[in-house]
Amino acid sequence: MAPHALGPANASLVIKTYREGVAAKVGHDLVMEAERWEATVDGETVSLEADSRSFAIREGLRGMKPLSDKDRADIRKNIDEKVLGGQPIAFRGSARRDGAVLVVDGELTMGGASRPLMASLPIEAGRVIGTIPLTQSEWGIKPYRGLMGALKVRDELEIVIDAPLPG
Repeated sequence: MAPHALGPANASLVIKTYREGVAAKVGHDLVMEAERWEATVDGETVSLEADSRSFAIREGLRGMKPLSDKDRADIRKNIDEKVLGGQPIAFRGSARRDGAVLVVDGELTMGGASRPLMASLPIEAGRVIGTIPLTQSEWGIKPYRGLMGALKVRDELEIVIDAPLPG
């Protein structure tokens, strides 16, 4: 079977962050989408490359006021400069089908550190649609803090994948 290519044209890679701290009400839970990424499934081998500078802020949820264009630009700047440092995100590993679940096992590189990652993603109607919880500090990433530490991004975030399976 030929390699199966994935990217923004046929799949989505969404990042969800959540806020905490005494000033949490002035922040937002964020829904971001990687706009530049590509993945290949070749047999049981999976590889993914994502540009961490391509995160588009799709929604700011549960904040006191809607996100402005300036807020969105500031968030992207903070991700680039203070959180991920503009470094690429990569995954290399394997995937195997186990009934109605795709089991992915490999190594995720993020923030310049590589760590093992295993996830079980549900298969529905020929698509993999699932959430992978990640703890930023496990990759040496310090979650963003603002307002002198009163507003914090929770250490745990979620990666939501929606992708077609190879025919």
